[in-house]
Amino acid sequence: MTNTFAVQDPGTWGPSLDAAVATIARGDLVVLPTDTVYGVGADPFDPRAVARLLAAKGRGRQMPPPVLVANESGLDALADQVPDFVRALVAAFWPGGLTVICSVQPSLAWDLGETRGTVALRMPNHPAALALLTRTGPLAVSSANLTGHPAALTCADAQSQLGDSIGCYLDGGSAPGQIASTIVDATGGSARVVRLGAIDVAALEAVIGSVELAPGVPANSSSPANPSHGPEAR
Repeated sequence: MTNTFAVQDPGTWGPSLDAAVATIARGDLVVLPTDTVYGVGADPFDPRAVARLLAAKGRGRQMPPPVLVANESGLDALADQVPDFVRALVAAFWPGGLTVICSVQPSLAWDLGETRGTVALRMPNHPAALALLTRTGPLAVSSANLTGHPAALTCADAQSQLGDSIGCYLDGGSAPGQIASTIVDATGGSARVVRLGAIDVAALEAVIGSVELAPGVPANSSSPANPSHGPEAR
């Protein structure tokens, strides 16, 4: 496809990132590799772009996308009243497979869907994704698949599912990790694990002490979390 650009070599990916930045700037969607699965990204401050993201996946506003950031400063820029235990987890596991749900900064002019005043944030451990995020700023990113279908592990997987609904595909080869991120909800004042994935309970508790598990979340993950299921496959 003519809108597919390679990002496997940092020495040559400049024009590919230029194309992706321009795509985001005009309110279109970009598929990008991450350290879990491929994602589809949009400008979170452009409601039409977020609507396109949800429509491309075939999902409604009741399933808002998480937001990927390029560095830890994105936490304070987008979240409000960040608890100390979240800062400790972020220091330990970002960049990487940890998503934190926090109260959103009330001054933010965006509409990600029915977030109930929260935002799910992650810093991916993937060089191409971080290079793009450094240039675009935060991106609303959901897994690059149709809702109910397997998450894309290659750019070709994403293309076969999303097709022309995407303005730009960044091909970074096979996704290096097939395990979805662990999601910790901090909005209730304590660390509550709502999905167990790349980071297990023992690793979380080694940093912040005991954590609460949401109903249905096992105390230990005996097998990799399926990246195509759960609250959000990111």
